Amino acid sequence: MAYVPAVLFLLSALIILINDNIIVEAARNESHVIELGSSLSPDSNLRSWLSPSGRFAFGFYRQGNGFTVGIWLVNDHNQTEQSIVVWTARRDDPLVSSNSTLLLTVDGLLLQTEQGEQVPIARDLSTTASSAAMLDYGNFVVYDYRSEVIWQSFDSPTDTILGGQTLTDEKYLVSSVSASNHSSGRFSLQMQGDGNLVSYPVNSSTIPENSYWSSNTVGSAQLLSLNVSGFLVLLPETGAGSAHPLANGSYHAHDDGTIIHRATLDADGIFRLYLHNYSVMSPSSRVSIVWSNLHDQCDVKGFCGLNSYCAVLEKTNKTECQCYPGFVINPIDMFPGCYQNASDDGCTGNEDPGLRYKVASVDNILWLIDHPYLVVPLKNLQVCSDSCLEDCSCKAALYTNGNCHKYKLPLRYGRRSPDISATGLIKVAATHNLQFHNPMAPRNLTLVKYETKNSHGLIVILAVSLGSIACVCFSFAVSSFTIYMHRLQRYKKLLDHTKVGLAEELFSLQSFSYTELEDATHGFKEELGRGTFGAVYKGTLSTSNKMVAVKRLEKVVEEGVREFKAEITTIGRTHHRNLVQLLGFCIEGSRKLLVYEYMSNGSLAHLLFNKAATMRPSWRERVGIVLDVAKGVLYLHEECGVHIIHCNLKPQNILLDHSWTAKISDFGLARLLVPNDQTKIAAGVEQRSGYLAPEWQKNALISVKSDIYSFGIVLLETVCCRKNIELKVSVPDEMILSSWAYKCFKAGKLYKLVEDDEQNVDLKTLERMVKVGLWCVQDDPALRPLMKNVILMLEGTTDIPVPPSPELPQAC
Repeated sequence: MAYVPAVLFLLSALIILINDNIIVEAARNESHVIELGSSLSPDSNLRSWLSPSGRFAFGFYRQGNGFTVGIWLVNDHNQTEQSIVVWTARRDDPLVSSNSTLLLTVDGLLLQTEQGEQVPIARDLSTTASSAAMLDYGNFVVYDYRSEVIWQSFDSPTDTILGGQTLTDEKYLVSSVSASNHSSGRFSLQMQGDGNLVSYPVNSSTIPENSYWSSNTVGSAQLLSLNVSGFLVLLPETGAGSAHPLANGSYHAHDDGTIIHRATLDADGIFRLYLHNYSVMSPSSRVSIVWSNLHDQCDVKGFCGLNSYCAVLEKTNKTECQCYPGFVINPIDMFPGCYQNASDDGCTGNEDPGLRYKVASVDNILWLIDHPYLVVPLKNLQVCSDSCLEDCSCKAALYTNGNCHKYKLPLRYGRRSPDISATGLIKVAATHNLQFHNPMAPRNLTLVKYETKNSHGLIVILAVSLGSIACVCFSFAVSSFTIYMHRLQRYKKLLDHTKVGLAEELFSLQSFSYTELEDATHGFKEELGRGTFGAVYKGTLSTSNKMVAVKRLEKVVEEGVREFKAEITTIGRTHHRNLVQLLGFCIEGSRKLLVYEYMSNGSLAHLLFNKAATMRPSWRERVGIVLDVAKGVLYLHEECGVHIIHCNLKPQNILLDHSWTAKISDFGLARLLVPNDQTKIAAGVEQRSGYLAPEWQKNALISVKSDIYSFGIVLLETVCCRKNIELKVSVPDEMILSSWAYKCFKAGKLYKLVEDDEQNVDLKTLERMVKVGLWCVQDDPALRPLMKNVILMLEGTTDIPVPPSPELPQAC
């Protein structure tokens, strides 16, 4: 008896696999054939072609202020606009007007727009078309002269599969934006090549940690099938293996009329199996949900956008997205997330962070993807809060099980529930009197309290004349409206840019016009420097009077544009104290610019190699700079969302701000890495003698260890205040710094490396720094330490073994 279910599954599989062919062949005889030259138009009486039963229609349906082409399940023959859309042609194309026409030609289905453009709907045909039909199972097909199907809508599903349709590992479903907007939405359901059916947010990489539901059928199922009886099952493509049923809609069907099943990835990210029961006496159907892959909306990663969290209200059982303290909802669209309502200019070591920031607590919170940049065991919540407040890099923290998890922005996939014991800590500007709304409203929870200033101010306000009050209110209203409209325009521009391939990482960036940046730089007058892809200019933003550095791309060939987009998408989601922050961008035709924070103390190269000794950083400052650079590289290698190899680390790409904090720049041109994978990178970066690891010249694989080598050279140069390769030296041994440093170390004469500054140098720290540098510049990449171990050695946390002799680097 144990074999009976398996036999039933295999029989069902066989029926399902041949089901589509039976449907097409049988329907060919019973359908109303659509002949060549037939046409549809929203402006005519013939807007759609119906299936023989009248349950499905193909043609124009209204969406917003225009029309698009699709297939819908008809609930009322006279009210097609209110019916359920199951397929959309070219769903992300602009809507067409009522003067458009859909025409069946020998080349397939062509959509003729009001502007005269011809857009193919049924395309890539193997032969010329002869006729078409809307079948009773929801499949629109095009036939050749032999009555064989040469195109069908079932081959290109959008958000729905119908009875008789399959989803192979080459296909996927993408949710619609909403029930009334059938453009591509925010979630996908993919039949992966490994046999697993998985749901993801659309803008995330398809790795396990980003998924929010899985069938857990790795290695067995290769296609998802729904038969006409409502049996939703995962099947092996070859027929060998076990079937994995998900749902059986036939258990819920009634025999009093027509039954139609559909499985839809809804706009909220949940995959549901629906049953439509048509009564003999009524053209409308009773709709019921037979099955869904999730029952808790907050389990859908990405349902709430950046810097917001999902919560189920206890009283109404309604799911809501709420902003964190210090953040406000996007006025254009709630789903991209929330943004800070106060600018964050960072902090410096000379300033008490408690004067600028407060920490707001949010109980019962969790981030479904846990990627803190630092986890510290601390004894209580208050200590964790104080630690985050004092840490310039910390924008939020999570205290759970005695550990303080520190995070940078943006915060993703937040979930709030009474069952969660962790407490979130959000750093907010102290100057804002924020009252954080708690959707679950526990009475014992006080999230944020801010002391109000002098209460006697109320007496002063009441003493002002009515005329003054009216004037102030009017001015405030005008100012608020102006600010609102300005932000509204900025968000519209930002949303426009998402259509050209910029994803959620651009959400926190500001969009500038070319004119704004031209004015900010006074016509690109003051050049700060020039790199591989263009020059950098000093500028001042008129709106905030803030100084910025504007990088103008001078190469507008295809390769330059591609690198520019890679740089934007990479840099836009990196946030670290030791990385130069990207503030905004401009894309206007061939004009493409990036706007960075301004670094007032220039490059490390200028400070180290300038002949004016008074400009050189002190010994203590140089030690701090090395640690800053190491922490920045560690973030790129291990802590940011996509691991990054810099590939061009050198003093020219290390900048210092007004407080002598070192920040790495120009890392956006590095190639992105798949985690745990060494990627071979084209040697397109500038070949600077001495900084590139030996594997570059050997045409070997490039890895994070290549950056370690470059860091080692930068470390030695920073310690010694000289270039790695110097031709004008007193003795030949001093020409190559790494070789000379090793000889001085072996001879116990490290003081020779810093003869110009020996009195101010701590020799024990110097020895530790040189030993670390020598390990980093080893010819064999396997001998070089990882950056996290480099930092431990630099800080004196771990002992440093005696380094072997590094081989001399070859000239580039």
